[in-house]
Amino acid sequence: MDVSVANLSKPRRRLLGLLAGLLLVAVATAPLLHVRSEVTGVTPALVLILPGIIAGFIGGRVAGLVSAGAAVLVLDLMFIEPYGTLDVHVTDDLVALITFAAVAFSVASLVEVATDRRRAAEQRAAQILALSEEKERFRREQERLSVEKQALEQIEDARRALLRSVSHDLRTPLATIRAITSDLRDGTAYDASTRDELLDLVGDEAERLDRLVANLLSMSRIESGALHPDVQAVDLDELVTEGRRRLGRVLRDVKLDAVLPADLPLVDADYTLLDQVLTNLVENAVRHTPPGGTIRVEAAVADGMVELAVIDQGSGVPPSERDWVFEPFNRGDASRSSGLGLAICKAIVEAHGGRIWVDDTAGGHGARFAFTVPVHQARIEAAT
Repeated sequence: MDVSVANLSKPRRRLLGLLAGLLLVAVATAPLLHVRSEVTGVTPALVLILPGIIAGFIGGRVAGLVSAGAAVLVLDLMFIEPYGTLDVHVTDDLVALITFAAVAFSVASLVEVATDRRRAAEQRAAQILALSEEKERFRREQERLSVEKQALEQIEDARRALLRSVSHDLRTPLATIRAITSDLRDGTAYDASTRDELLDLVGDEAERLDRLVANLLSMSRIESGALHPDVQAVDLDELVTEGRRRLGRVLRDVKLDAVLPADLPLVDADYTLLDQVLTNLVENAVRHTPPGGTIRVEAAVADGMVELAVIDQGSGVPPSERDWVFEPFNRGDASRSSGLGLAICKAIVEAHGGRIWVDDTAGGHGARFAFTVPVHQARIEAAT
């Protein structure tokens, strides 16, 4: 059935079916009258059954039965002698008429039953489709909620890891500072050398706190998308020299060798952020280098980038850990760091258009953390 007809109310469908049935009876009768003398009574009977079927299909049982009744009257009046009357004088004609009426009314009723079943099936199919669509919407909503739940769980895990790391990293230097200042305030007698050493230790721990706070602030800027490097021409030789001077106390138990080419070009970078990267990598190397060991800083130029590497003499980074060692709060079993430094290095280097990675040293003893930054553009233009 046409969708527009199916959407009509039942009374309107019944009226439409009745009109269609009666019209079809009239339309079918006109041509049959011209050949009435040339055909048997079977032909009109077969043709006039169709309006009742169509009317029942469109308008239901009532329309089908009325149309079938009209077809019976037309068959009796127009195609069974004597024409024009309802009298039937021949037994065969009477039987044929009764049979036709029974068939017409039965077919109209069966069409109504079939139509009702089809409509019920269509309604069930529509309900199933609606339920399927609702189920799909529910599934998508579940997936969305699951993703949001995982994101919230990750944020909560990161928050807990941050609290654990920060509480540990803050308490250690604070405890040292508090112990020393308490002793000095209480008037504990120290010789000048010991007193100077204690004051240097306070200074070291204060600088350690300052670096930790700087890392926390950088991580906050990274997570909020507010990390925007102030790019300028940076001399890496100057950067390494200044870093070595500033980290003198950190490097007191190890040796730092800087092997930089004399013709090393300037790089385009944010000096403060690049200094933070170098500081984090050097501190990381110190933690993994045994006392008396050597940390090596080297640089090379390739494909418009300068590669700066910090090499320690520790146990190295297992291949299974290299994919996540730069993720926040991830650290090896033996690490004493907060798990922020390398993640911040990665974010800063990538913000400069470079990349950072870790691999084994040439001798297989220690780890080599390397990163790239672009060569200063004025130097490139002059070379071309």
